Amino acid sequence: MTALDTRALNRATLARQLLLDRAGLPVLDAVAHLGGLQAQEPQEPFVGLWSRLRGFTPATLDELLTGRRVVRTHLMRRTIHLLTAEDALAWRARHDAMLRQRVLGVYRRELDGVDLDELAAAGRALLADGQPRSMGELGRALAARWPGAGPRALGEVVIAALVPVVQLPPRGLWRVKAGVRNVPLSSWLGREVDPPDPDGSDAVGRALVRRYLAAFGPAATADLRAWCGLAGLPAAVAAVRGELVAFRDERGRELLDLPDAPRPDPDTPAPVRFLPAFDNAILGYHDRDRIIDHAHRGLSVAGARVVLVDGRVAATWATEVDTVVVTPLRGFSPAEHAAVAEEGQELASLLSDGDSHRVRFAQPTG
Repeated sequence: MTALDTRALNRATLARQLLLDRAGLPVLDAVAHLGGLQAQEPQEPFVGLWSRLRGFTPATLDELLTGRRVVRTHLMRRTIHLLTAEDALAWRARHDAMLRQRVLGVYRRELDGVDLDELAAAGRALLADGQPRSMGELGRALAARWPGAGPRALGEVVIAALVPVVQLPPRGLWRVKAGVRNVPLSSWLGREVDPPDPDGSDAVGRALVRRYLAAFGPAATADLRAWCGLAGLPAAVAAVRGELVAFRDERGRELLDLPDAPRPDPDTPAPVRFLPAFDNAILGYHDRDRIIDHAHRGLSVAGARVVLVDGRVAATWATEVDTVVVTPLRGFSPAEHAAVAEEGQELASLLSDGDSHRVRFAQPTG
């Protein structure tokens, strides 16, 4: 079995994540290819797509959101993701049990004695009038029936687990600050969520395996679980194993992949890329060593925006008054410094709608 070192895995990840070369894909196709983008911070997907696509304009994503072709909804890992409408409808039922389990892990005490099926029915009834509601509004309305549970627990379990909903625009539109207002996914898209396979064949699980490997492979099954949050995919992996090729990493773990997926030469040059907070290029793996040093792993879950230099996390970035502020995690060579500055200037232009190209380097932290 062929062994792949960390650099080989890094270049494969960059290629799959559209970070080795900006792709000419339409935005909708890019969102589909990536299996969605984590989007709990509403503006972050714009940077994620800008870093991956040639000629990306924020207005295009806005049009997809208002045109109901892309939605913001709870799915993988119980976090808000930006997904195509088709994927949201196709994948939601497969994630239901995980969503319930994760919310109960937080609110088990508050929800003790609450029949979740009854709560789901009550939540659907309240949302059936088509009136957009915040989680708090829904929770307070449900608390009249379950006063002991508390509005927050009731609202969150309904919105994040029991009833498939979408966050309505203007939430998530470019440079717009707006609160979260939820409506049922099915009413927003005009179609019911796809039901589970009646024969238990789990076609969705098999599709998730293939789609994950297309965007993240080669990868271990633990990485697949880390991306989607689903523990119950061993049968799906077994069902498609005959379609896959296998490798080993430097630790001896088995890595699975699609046979014809790109695995570039490890010496392929990697351009500087600015990633948004919580980007799945990092969070989509259990073993993140291929893209971030173990010493900096905490950045990936703390919401830090990061800069890739030679394909690896080498700095963090933030904004101050239309200026992109880069804080290196290590020393940069003159060529690296120039490349980061050049890409940062382009990012500053994006974030300021062309009014600024300012980049400032802070003192390195490492």
